[in-house]
Amino acid sequence: MNKEDKMMNKEDKAILYFRNKFNCSQSVFTVFGTEYGLSENDCLKLGCSFGAGMGRQQLTCGAVTGALMALGLKYGKAVGDSEDKKLETYARTKEFFAEFSRIHSSTSCRILLDGLDINDEEDYQKILNRDLFSTNCEKYVRDAVRIIENMT
Repeated sequence: MNKEDKMMNKEDKAILYFRNKFNCSQSVFTVFGTEYGLSENDCLKLGCSFGAGMGRQQLTCGAVTGALMALGLKYGKAVGDSEDKKLETYARTKEFFAEFSRIHSSTSCRILLDGLDINDEEDYQKILNRDLFSTNCEKYVRDAVRIIENMT
């Protein structure tokens, strides 16, 4: 990112990543991971396989998995840490899921894309025609970032 990008808030940075062909998970995780000491490239690589509901399987939304990786990086249990760190991370994970689900009624990528199958050619065309990546996914990225910011 350039100097102007560093002046942006996290939501806008995440959207900038997303609009530059990074997936939801990469976009959310990177704005937090770089703050917690990882390089931009390491964050982008780490988040890559979680996009489109974990490798285009449309399971858990990538914005959600990116947010959970950020929570783990900030609060997670490492070598020598007490079990309390793991329990705190689980509690924060549960809190995140509850808030995201309250806003969007689901954390499932397929459900969040109106039940359309990203791997089916016809459904994928519907996703593109309805501009769901911009209208829906950008909302999920923004909300995931906002929720994490409010929790940390």
